[in-house]
Amino acid sequence: QVQLVESGGGLVQPGGSLRLSCAASGTIFRLDMGWYRQAPGKQRELVAVISSGLSTNYADSVKGRFTISRNGATNTVYLQMDSLKPEDTAVYYCAAKVSSSTGYNFWGQGTQVTVSS
Repeated sequence: QVQLVESGGGLVQPGGSLRLSCAASGTIFRLDMGWYRQAPGKQRELVAVISSGLSTNYADSVKGRFTISRNGATNTVYLQMDSLKPEDTAVYYCAAKVSSSTGYNFWGQGTQVTVSS
């Protein structure tokens, strides 16, 4: 069982930056990690993923603005968000899965990101 705790959310003006962190209770060495988000009235959507082999993939809406990374020594995953837009406003969730699984098994509680002037 892996517990995930997100932090770093908050209120930021359009064009600003935030860095989200996701701390895992155990090793993430063999886990694929991802960030999802859910805006009010919308379905949860994939934002970015990073595999255990360090391959990354991003939603088209965040390519070139967001960067996902991981630190195996501290069992932490990050989401650097730059050039934020109001449409990035959502609750952001960290997720983890065993590489062989098709779906994410473990989820954090979420952190609110609000982009507004």
